[in-house]
Order: sequence, then structure tokens, then C-alpha cells
Amino acid sequence: MRIAEIAPPWFAVPPTGYGGIEWVVSLLADGLANNGHDVTLYAPGGSTTTAKLVSPFAKPTGGEHIGETYFDVVHAAAAYLDANEFDVVHDHSGMIGPAIGSQCGTPVVHTLHGPFTDRAKHFYRMLSGRLHYVAISEAQRAFCPELSYLATIHNGIDMSKAPYREKKKDYVLFLGRINKEKGPELAVDAAKRAGRRLVMAVKMSEEFEKEYWRDIIEPRLTGDEEIIGEISVEEKGELLANAAGVLFPIQWPEPFGLVMAEAMACGTPVISFENGAAPEVIADGRTGFLVKTFDEFCDRIGRLEEIDPRTCRDHVQKKFSAEVMVNGYERAFEELLSST
Repeated sequence: MRIAEIAPPWFAVPPTGYGGIEWVVSLLADGLANNGHDVTLYAPGGSTTTAKLVSPFAKPTGGEHIGETYFDVVHAAAAYLDANEFDVVHDHSGMIGPAIGSQCGTPVVHTLHGPFTDRAKHFYRMLSGRLHYVAISEAQRAFCPELSYLATIHNGIDMSKAPYREKKKDYVLFLGRINKEKGPELAVDAAKRAGRRLVMAVKMSEEFEKEYWRDIIEPRLTGDEEIIGEISVEEKGELLANAAGVLFPIQWPEPFGLVMAEAMACGTPVISFENGAAPEVIADGRTGFLVKTFDEFCDRIGRLEEIDPRTCRDHVQKKFSAEVMVNGYERAFEELLSST
């Protein structure tokens, strides 16, 4: 198959730091190319791939420009101008890419990486039937089940970048952005109540994230926490692998949550509220714990040692490895093309 993979324009593929979508796109482009398909990746300059790389912008536009129309339009338009060269166009961008793709003669598959806000539902319903959607979890799909779905395919991770450790250190880890949806204040409060040392590796580049840290997180800190900024892939792997557990106190229906899969791949259990896709990712009592209340969240921190690290890694290898994801998309594309 001749496949175009369209990444967002904001970060390199794969990313050097923050960028969950970019990791997924990287694994897909390389995996499909390695499976013998003719793959072209549309991504910013500085990206690396085994596919053919086309860069509408010479360098990533950067997180400070996320959502700016000019960069979104130019990047997406450059890809869709080449659409006739492909059997299928796979779009991972925001709303502008699908809007252009809905007028395209080539079959377009759009993976829904974000949440279903009311505006997003309205937009995707407008284009339903003109695009083929992929949901990244059944939980996400349930929020707008009437769309023209091609498949539900969970995100995958590169197992080779997930160092496995059976012997853990004494800390619990919060890894993610600083905002209300991620619940970082709950991680601080839970670790304090459980008497466990907390390490926080956080993304805090946007102003609203900095304000949330100053107003909500800082007043809770005791000074015993270890606070780290954005980290490299290698640093993230070591932090995840050595942690006794990962605290994932999400306060919204997160469509997937790569951190959960990345942690378990390292043999590290995850504690999460039963929100979004968490019940699809965590095997409760086997690879971590799913909870309903804050009291339960705190209690499970004391039970992390009950979880077998090997079970965690095997679970991810079977369900959320890059190979599983790539094979899922390959089958979906083949089924689409055989029906058109």
C-alpha cells in the first residue's frame, strides 16, 4: 500500500520530549514501512523515520504555537496536495486536516487523539461518512458512537525503549502535564497521606500550566518531593522503571493515556481512577489498581508491592506494543481498500 502519515506540525517525529501523538505517528510510519509498505511521513524538519520524510516546515513550530491556524493550514495543505499519490491518507492532525481531507478523492483515515468536546462532536459529525475514523479506545468511541468508524485501535509503545526492572526504588512517580484534568494535586496529597516519597516529572511550559502549579500545587508541597521538568526518553524510561508505582489520578475521561502503558512495560504498576480508557489499559489487581475514591487511591499505594512486574510487562507486550498497533492499522487499511 502507498500510505501517507500526517503528523501535527508542532514537534519532531519522534519527539525529543513531550509528544504522545508524535510517538504514535513515529511507530506507525516506521512499522508500516518496515512491513514493506510505501510510506511517506509529513512531519516537521528534524524528524527521523525509515519512511520517506516530507517537511512542509524546516523545523518544528514548537509548543508555544500549538493551535495557530497558519502552521496547521500550511502543514495539512502541503500533505493533501499530494493525496492522489497514495492509496490511503492517515491524518493525525487537529480539525483543519480532516476538513481538507473530507473533500479529498483518496480515502482518508483520521485517528481521534483528543477528547470529545461538544464542538469536536459537532465537527466530526459534520464530516462523518466523508472520513473513516479510528478511535483509540472503546471509552472514547462511546462518547460519540454514531460516527463513521473504521476501527478502534489502542495506541502502542516501543517496548525497546521501556527498560524493565523487577527491583524498585522507594518513590512513587507522577508524570505528565500540570492541569486540573491530570490531577497532580491529588498525587501530592495521596503520596503525603501514604508516607511515600514523590517524584514529579512535569510539563509546565504554557502559562496556564505555570499558574496551576503556583496556585494549586506549590502550597501543597512539603519540600520532600523531587520536582523535575521535561525529560528525555531515556530519563523517562529510567524514572518509570525504578518507581514503585505510577500515580495517575486523572479527573477526566482520557481517551487512552500512554503513560499507563509505558509504566507497565517497565514492570511498574499504575494506580488510576476509573476514568476514560483506564479500565481498558490497566488489569485491576494484576498490573495496577483502578479506584473510585481518593481514600481507595491512597490505600492502593500501600499495596503496590502486591503487583508482579513481569505480569505488567507481559500485559503491555500482548495488548499495547507497537507491533500490535501497527498490525491493527494495517488490517484496517486493507479492509478499507478492499471495500472501496
